[in-house]
Parts: sequence; C-alpha cells; structure tokens
Amino acid sequence: MGALRAVIDVGTNSIKFHVAKQMDDGTLGTVVDENDIARLGEGLRETGLIAPEPLERNAQSVAAFVARARSLGAEKPEIVGTMALRTAKNADAFIARVKDLSGATLRVIGGEEEARLSYLAVMSGLPVGDGELVTFDTGGGSTEFVYGKGASMLRKFSVTLGAVRITEEFFREDPVIPGAVERAEAEIVKSLKDGGVSGRTDFLVGMGGTVTSLASVKFKMAVYDPDIVQGSTLTLDEINAQIADYAGKTLEQRRAIVGLQPKRADVILAGACIVRAICGLLGVASFTVSDRGLRHGLVYELFTK
Repeated sequence: MGALRAVIDVGTNSIKFHVAKQMDDGTLGTVVDENDIARLGEGLRETGLIAPEPLERNAQSVAAFVARARSLGAEKPEIVGTMALRTAKNADAFIARVKDLSGATLRVIGGEEEARLSYLAVMSGLPVGDGELVTFDTGGGSTEFVYGKGASMLRKFSVTLGAVRITEEFFREDPVIPGAVERAEAEIVKSLKDGGVSGRTDFLVGMGGTVTSLASVKFKMAVYDPDIVQGSTLTLDEINAQIADYAGKTLEQRRAIVGLQPKRADVILAGACIVRAICGLLGVASFTVSDRGLRHGLVYELFTK
C-alpha cells in the first residue's frame, strides 16, 4: 500500500475524518471516511464564543482522530477549520487546546479557499470534462455557488438562503398549509436571482446534506451508501414528486420515510424547494449528485503537490 494522507475538517456541526491512499491506477481510494457530530457551534451565534464544554468535547474528538491517523501511518494529518472558527472570538483557545492534546496544528481557512477545495472535490470525483459547470451546496443558512469551465473556477459566491430560514418563515404548520410551497418558492426564486444565480450550464452538480438526502430517499436507503449516491442523477420529476410527498405528510410521517435522517425531516421540504428553484433558474431538467466535500478536495491536493 502506498503512502496515506489524512484530513480532519472541523465544521460548525461536525468533524469529518478522511484518510485516503493512492491506488495503482493513480486514483485515490478511501481508507476511512467518518464524522462525529460534535456541534462546535453550539451557542456560538448568541455569544460569539465557543462555550467551554463544546470546546473541550471537540478538541478531544480532533485529538482522537489525530491519534487514529497516526496509528494508520498518516503521521501528519492536515487539520482545517471553517465557518465556526472563522467567526468565534476565542478560536485561538480551541486551536491551542487541540495543540495541547495532539501536538498537531489546526489551520483556519477562508470562505474562498473552502469554495475552491469543494470545487476541486467535484473535479476529482466526477467526469466533468471541459464543459461549463455550476456547483451548488445548499445548507441550513446559506447556499454556495461556483461557476466554472473544466478545471477553472470563473465565479464563486454565497447566497444567504438556506433550509432553516425558509422552514421558519413558510413551513411552521404541521402539515404545511395549502399555498405555502408556492409562497416559499416565490421567495426562494427572488433570493436566488438577487444573489446572482442566472445563465445556462452544460453540467449542474449538487452537494451537501439536502442533496444527498434527496438521493438517499430516491434509492430508499435504510443505510446510507456514498458509493451509490456519488455521481447519481436527480431529475426534476423526482424532485417534484418528493416535494409533493413531503408537503402532504406530517413531521411524524416524514420521520418514517426510508432514506431520510429523522433529524432532517423538518427542513427537507424547504431544501428540496431550493434545489427545484436552482434547476429552474439554470434551465436544467436534472443534475448530478456529489457526495464529495472539502476533505476530498484537500486530500486530492495533498497527493498532487
């Protein structure tokens, strides 16, 4: 087995641990891909600080992943922090605690760098070719877009539109009331247009929890399988059917849907509406799902340096 590279991605909600090796044909093979939903951002929005308990819990989790990386033979895991550590006033205290526990240094990366690595993850994981490409990553609070051509990123931006806000504004009732989906979509389309989403593309790629959940529901996965999700296609007809299904069900009924994480049941309708609006604005009838994220892009870069 060739050399191993390890990445630890410390996010607001979860810490992701990814170890890869280079295969004989030059592609990268996954050795470990796990996450720990350790919630570093707990209470951060209210205080601007990482509270003592999440700080310690997450630092211990990072240290445990560092120890595992070393036991596998990846001596110098790359540790990166994103949004929570960009905004927390006491990010230095967390970085120092990680250093104390593991001897390893955590690097905080900016939003532009995060977008670049996510784009690289798509490029390394899908046969994109030289055509025009748009990637989107829709989360709880924002949706990131990258417009590119082949390996070149042309434009990247973030729209403050996510599944949590739309759920709170339009889908409070259980089940949702008639007309709520149409009102939500009018707001979503306006936000996306105002944010700069326009044009046409040869290839649309969706990533992030909403999109992988829609794929998981499509394939009725009781146990999530990233290999089936990666590179799969979602059509507008399939998204329309899922939206109608979610809108017609109570929260309790949604929690029973095979392939949908119960904790995502409240926000999946809003997420699906955002995805449908993106397809409409870009004039596509289907898109490709990427299960890859920042950690895959960073590992790819470590092997190609």
